[in-house]
Amino acid sequence: MNLSNYKAALIIIITMLPVAVSAQHNVDPFEGSWDMTIDLNGNDVPSWLEIKPWGFTKVGRFLHIGGYPRPLSVINIKDDYFDFTVPWESEKRLLTVEGKYTDDQLKGTIHYPDGNSYKWVAVRAPELPYVKNPAWGTPIVLFNGENLDGWHTKGDNQWIADTGVLISPKAGSNLISDSEFMDFKLHIEFKYPEHGNSGVYLRGRYEVQIDDSQGKSVHYDVLGSIFGFLEPNEVVAKKRGEWQTYDITLIGRRVTVEANGVVIINDQRIPAITGGALDSKEDEPGPFMLQGDHHPIEFRNIIVTPMVTGM
Repeated sequence: MNLSNYKAALIIIITMLPVAVSAQHNVDPFEGSWDMTIDLNGNDVPSWLEIKPWGFTKVGRFLHIGGYPRPLSVINIKDDYFDFTVPWESEKRLLTVEGKYTDDQLKGTIHYPDGNSYKWVAVRAPELPYVKNPAWGTPIVLFNGENLDGWHTKGDNQWIADTGVLISPKAGSNLISDSEFMDFKLHIEFKYPEHGNSGVYLRGRYEVQIDDSQGKSVHYDVLGSIFGFLEPNEVVAKKRGEWQTYDITLIGRRVTVEANGVVIINDQRIPAITGGALDSKEDEPGPFMLQGDHHPIEFRNIIVTPMVTGM
């Protein structure tokens, strides 16, 4: 390269550099993943919001208190304010969320079609650390096979222990472990009747779906899915009434699900809390929660192996 060409190339690089640096710092403060808490008549209930760019507009997803994350085709933003609507129960009934960005938080109001409105606040969802080659501790048996010691419910308890099996004979309360964990391996066995529907919540926030799924197509609500977010590679459900197994590893946001001896989700990132989560405090340890509010369900051999930290 001769001197004149070199100078021309250098001028181009120098000219482009401020643009590149400026682009790095010109991230819209609304964009990202937000852990929301709705003040529902004095009760804090978790929710979640995602805002991301799409051409010249903003789109995203909104997870209400339960159910699936709802796609948002348009999020209106002007200055420090934003709002969006989603169909609610019918096309003509809309739920409206409005808010304001301030001090790296979002705060606002959620308006329901029935006229009720509630305040909410959101913080940025944390990027949880991942350990590549973890050391594992001593396995812990969470269910002693004899009684409900080490477990509790938030409502009336329908769960019973019978000859090594933890049973919810009818729809009722979810069962929550007293112990809390951050990163771990979990082994759990379960059995459901026809049309059975339950789930195992990791840290009380991420539901691994249990569903009578034999013969169903892959979807994000079949057996082994992270409900509403991650589909399994295949459906490996056994016949209803048979004992089935999960072996689950959760480190940071990354989850591996082995169902009935087959790895169906391999080291995938969970983007957010799932519907029915206990809270949205994603950077804290949490309990296991066994879903008992749908159909009868049975569990046994619940063993957790926590990751060793501080080594």
